[in-house]
Amino acid sequence: MASKPPKGDPVQDAPQVAEPKHAAAGLPAIGHTLRIAQQQMGVKRTMLTLLSVNQKDGFDCPGCAWPEPDHRHKAEFCENGAKAVAEEATLRRVTPEFFAARSVADLATRSGYWLGQQGRLTHPMYLPEGGEHYEPVSWERAFDIVAEEIAGLGSPDEALFYTSGRTSNEAAFLYQLFARELGTNNLPDCSNMCHESSGSALSETIGVGKGSVLLEDMYKADLIIVAGQNPGTNHPRMLSALEKAKAGGARIISVNPLPEAGLERFKNPQTPKGLTTGAALNDLFLQIRIGGDQALFRLLGKLIVETEGAVDEAFVREHTHGYEEFAKTARAADWDETLAATGLTRADIEQALGMILASERTIVCWAMGLTQHKHSVATIREIVNFLLLRGNIGRPGAGVCPVRGHSNVQGDRTMGIFERPAPAFLDALEKEFGFAPPREHGYDVVRAIRALRDGDAKLFFAMGGNFVSASPDTAVTEAAMRRARLTVHVSTKLNRSHVVTGARALILPTLGRTERDLQGSGEQFVTVEDSMGMVHASRGRLEPASTHLLSEPAIVCRLARRVLGEDSVVPWEEFEKDYATIRDRIARVVPGFEDFNARVERPGGFALPHAPRDERRFPTATGKANFTAAPIEYPKVPEGRVLLQTLRSHDQYNTTIYGLDDRYRGIKNGRRVVLVNPEDAGQLGLTDGSYVNLVSEWQDGVERRAAGFRVVHYPTARGCAAAYYPETNVLVPLDATADTSNTPASKSVVVRLEQSATD
Repeated sequence: MASKPPKGDPVQDAPQVAEPKHAAAGLPAIGHTLRIAQQQMGVKRTMLTLLSVNQKDGFDCPGCAWPEPDHRHKAEFCENGAKAVAEEATLRRVTPEFFAARSVADLATRSGYWLGQQGRLTHPMYLPEGGEHYEPVSWERAFDIVAEEIAGLGSPDEALFYTSGRTSNEAAFLYQLFARELGTNNLPDCSNMCHESSGSALSETIGVGKGSVLLEDMYKADLIIVAGQNPGTNHPRMLSALEKAKAGGARIISVNPLPEAGLERFKNPQTPKGLTTGAALNDLFLQIRIGGDQALFRLLGKLIVETEGAVDEAFVREHTHGYEEFAKTARAADWDETLAATGLTRADIEQALGMILASERTIVCWAMGLTQHKHSVATIREIVNFLLLRGNIGRPGAGVCPVRGHSNVQGDRTMGIFERPAPAFLDALEKEFGFAPPREHGYDVVRAIRALRDGDAKLFFAMGGNFVSASPDTAVTEAAMRRARLTVHVSTKLNRSHVVTGARALILPTLGRTERDLQGSGEQFVTVEDSMGMVHASRGRLEPASTHLLSEPAIVCRLARRVLGEDSVVPWEEFEKDYATIRDRIARVVPGFEDFNARVERPGGFALPHAPRDERRFPTATGKANFTAAPIEYPKVPEGRVLLQTLRSHDQYNTTIYGLDDRYRGIKNGRRVVLVNPEDAGQLGLTDGSYVNLVSEWQDGVERRAAGFRVVHYPTARGCAAAYYPETNVLVPLDATADTSNTPASKSVVVRLEQSATD
C-alpha cells in the first residue's frame, strides 16, 4: 500500500556497479518517474498532481530553480522534479504514534534516506529537556516555548533564523521582517553554502549578484559553456533548453572533471525522436582537473587579448573599468602552468578558443562545481573578465548564468534573507514599517555554527531545509547544534536535523507547495523567483496532509504575534489572513516589485529588472563593469593523495535522498562509493571493489574520516575523485571556505584513501 512506510533501513554500503551511461532521460526516466510516483501517491493522485507541476495555473516544482518556457508541455517536469513532488504529495504519514514508538536515539541511528521515506509530518511535536521521545504539542504551546527561550536570551543576536530555498517570497519577507523587528540580522541561509560565491563576484564586477540571461537568451546564443555543472542530474529541464539552443545553431562546451551522460546525449522524453535516438549536446568536453577553471579562463582571456580584432574595444571603452591592468596580467598567463592546473592539452584549449572566437553571443553557465573552492570568487570574476572582453554582457543571447539550486533560493535573497543587508533595503523597511532595523551584520552559515559551538548563540530556528546534513564538518556541526537551548524546524518531512537537537526541540509541520492554502480571506497563493529572475505564482491543489498543518506565512505571523506582542508595529494578523497584503508591502520595499499583485496575476509572471542585461548599465562602485586581476590559484595535491569533490547522486536532491541508485554513473543500491581514476587507483594499489576510508587532511592537523567506501574505477580527471554528500560532509573542515564569500570548500578536499578493514 502506498500509505505504508517502507520497512527497515536498507543496507547502503554494498553497492552494485556497472558501466556508466552515455545518455540521459528517455524511456528509463519515464519508467522510473512513474514507479516512484505511484509508490508514494498511487495512480490517480500521480496523474492529477504531476499535470499541475510548473503549469501557469499550477504549483512551482519544489525541486530546482530552472525557469519554465512560455509555451509549456503538459508534462512540464523532469524525473527528479517528479520525485520531489511525490515525496511531498505522498500518502505516507508520520504521526504522534510514530514518535511514541521510536525514541530520538533510535531515529538517530537511521539513514537520511529512511527518515525521509517515512512520509509527511502531521502534528507539531516537542522534545522536552531530558526527554527521549518527541510528543505532540499544541501550536499555542509551541509558540510559547519559542517565546520563552527568546525572552531568556541575553540579546536577540543569540538567536539564529535559517532559511531554505523552498520558502516562498511571502514567507521569506515575513521571516526576515520578524527577525529584524526582534533585533537581529542573523539570517543564514542555504545560499551561504552554494551560490554565495556567485553573488559576491557578480555584485563586485557587474553590480547585480544574479545572472544576466533569460531563457530566451539560451535559444539565441552561438556558444554555451557549461562549467562545473551536471544538468542531467541537478537541473534536468536545462537539457531541453540546451537541446533547443543546439537546434538553433548553438555549440556547447562542457567543462567538468567527470563526463556527464546528459551532456553527452539527451533523450528528450517529451518527443518521439528523444525516446529513440536523442540529441548529442556536447561539441567539446574539456575534462578539467578540480579547481582549474580560473586558470583556464585566464588563459582564454590572454589568447583573446592577443588575437587581433577579438576584443570588443568599443564595449570595453564605454562600459568597463580596469581593462589595462587586467590585460597586463592576462598577457602574463603561462601555458605550462595552465596545463598543469587544468590537466588539459594545448589542443583542447586551442579548439575551445576557435569556437569562442567564432561566437558573437556567448553564455557561461555554472553551478557548485565552481562556487565551492577557496578561490571560487576569483574564478567567477575571471568568467566575467572573459565575457566582458567580447561584449558578452548586456547583449541578447549572451551573459552570465549561475544556475541556482533550490526553487526559490534566489527569491529568498531578493526578499531580504541575508545576514549582510544593503543599507538601502533596511532604509526601505524602516520607512515602510516604522521601526529601526539593526544595522550590524549577522552570522552566515559557517559563523552561525561557530556561534553555537562557542556558546554565542543559543536558539536555532530553521524555516525548512536540513541544516545538519547540509552543513560542513558534520561532527563539529552536530556538537554545536546540541549546545543550543532550543532547536526548531519548520518541515514537511523527517530529516537528520530533527534528531540532532538542542536541550529542547520543536518540529513544526507545514503545508507543501502541492497543497491548498486556506486563510481568513479565502484561498491563497504564494510566489517564487526562478534562477533567471522570473517571478510567478504557485497554487497548490491537494488537500493538506493533516488538519494540523499551518502554512509558512501563518507560522511566522503567529510566532511574531506571540514573541513581539502588542508592541509590534507590523500587522501580522492581517498578513496571515490575506497574502495579497504582504505583496503590497513587498511592492513598496523591494525594487522591481512595483504593482506586484497585478503583475503576478499574469500567466507566467514577470521578469525582475536587471540593469546590466536591460540597459548595459552597471551599478558598481565605479559605475562600470569591472575587470579584475587576481593571482591564479588552483589546488596543490601532495603525492599519494587525491582531490575529492562532493556531489549528488541521480536519486538525490540536495540532502534529500529519493533512492539508492545513481543510474547514469552505473551505481545501484548504494551511496558509500568513491569514484577514482583507474590510473590513480593503480598507483595507490586500489583495485575496483576494494574498500577504503576517506581521510581528509587540513592545515589544522585534524584528520576527518568517512569510513567504508567502495572504490569504483571511473573516468574522472587524473588526480581527482568524487563521492556523494551528505555522507562526505564530515570531511569538509568548518574553516575551509571560499575567500570573500565564506562558502564551504566542498569541491576541493585533499584526502588520502586508507585501506579499510572492511576490505
